[in-house]
Amino acid sequence: MSTTASGTRRTGERGMVTAELAVATLAALVILLLLSWGLYLMVVQVRCIDTAAEVARQAARGDDAAVARARREAPAGARVQISRGPGLVRVQVSVVARPLTARLVGVPLRARAEVVPEPERPR
Repeated sequence: MSTTASGTRRTGERGMVTAELAVATLAALVILLLLSWGLYLMVVQVRCIDTAAEVARQAARGDDAAVARARREAPAGARVQISRGPGLVRVQVSVVARPLTARLVGVPLRARAEVVPEPERPR
């Protein structure tokens, strides 16, 4: 028991600071985990954008070896789709980012790039 400035005793408050510290620590941990997850999502999105742009550039040049190398740089589990239209090469990279384990809800991420193909050079 503790006493107040007026000399009266307070009961039932013992351990209150410990409980508040435990709750604050857990809240800080949850916030840290959420911020880490958000940062991870941003990194995966940027990797998708980079992969889409690189694959589109190499496909527009007609360099199949460079396209294969660029595809390997995609995030794990990503799907890279290339479509060629009249005067345009389109690439879409999509992936489902999952936090920590495959059993939790995933976040679908997608990036697209479009490039005009280079003209054929006479040989």
